[in-house]
Amino acid sequence: MNIQQNISLKKYNTFGIDVNAERFISIGSVYELQELLKQEKDLFLLSGGSNMLLTKDIKNLVVHLNIKGISIDRENDNSVHLTVNAGENWHDFVLWAIEQGYGGIENLSLIPGNVGTCPIQNIGAYGVEVKDTITKVEAIEIATNKLVSFSNEDCAFGYRNSIFKNNAKGKYIITSVCFELSKHNHKLNTSYGAIEKELTDRNITNPTIKDVSNAVIAIRQSKLPDPKEIGNSGSFFKNPVISIELFNELKSKYPTIPSYPVSDSEIKVPAGWLIEQSGFKGKRFGDYGVHEKQALVLVNYGDASGEEIVKLAQKIQQTIKENFKIDLEIEVNVIA
Repeated sequence: MNIQQNISLKKYNTFGIDVNAERFISIGSVYELQELLKQEKDLFLLSGGSNMLLTKDIKNLVVHLNIKGISIDRENDNSVHLTVNAGENWHDFVLWAIEQGYGGIENLSLIPGNVGTCPIQNIGAYGVEVKDTITKVEAIEIATNKLVSFSNEDCAFGYRNSIFKNNAKGKYIITSVCFELSKHNHKLNTSYGAIEKELTDRNITNPTIKDVSNAVIAIRQSKLPDPKEIGNSGSFFKNPVISIELFNELKSKYPTIPSYPVSDSEIKVPAGWLIEQSGFKGKRFGDYGVHEKQALVLVNYGDASGEEIVKLAQKIQQTIKENFKIDLEIEVNVIA
């Protein structure tokens, strides 16, 4: 096995934070991973590097999961069941599915990262969450080195949450994810955010899954920075869910506050709006700051450290708490 020494992780994380791995290995198959686990248990797993903020050098062995491949397990006239290996790029998979005519994940276009991390975070955008299409998650249990399966129910999916962030955290390595996608009569979700307006601007009245994907890509590109140009990890904070009582209190003070009903007693409020109202949008502090077009995104303009970005996040959290009585939760996995 080719274990490398003192490797910079700058190109392996979308924030572009320059920290070192004392030891580093890229794994291309489940067999290689199981062979490695016979010798090593104290691992730091790295996939697309899209939902993490590194703040220090990594002492334990960094394992870059690079297991590729997409296979069709079974299909009928209406749907197809796929197994997608963990190292596949998420957006490339979405585009591939659309090219095949498979629907269900078009709203999740242009989300950075790899397939193996999508269940951990239960990635979501524009009214769709990946849990709606996942049938099974396959993983290796680190303690036993055995391949195990998690059904959709086993994954305990929640808003940007799953068992892999809670009870199963650090115990499993996801090797593949199984999806069920539609082949015909796709259930398009165009009512969330600016998708309908984008389709209208394009004079599209009967959209296809490709049209929806193109609309989402255009919207995201218009307000989210490309990690290849400006280091970032997409949405840094979760959109908070608050009580009706607190929302009504805030609405009396801020009549234009946007909201999305969650239940009879709870309302979701956009974190980006809260941050913008607090004056952080577009603020730059040396080599780091808040993106000028989307206040939900913290950015590394060049050589910022992870610690600097964490301090900015904490300052934002404190200000939101003081201004709105809301605890803003970090969505990105901070490695401290």
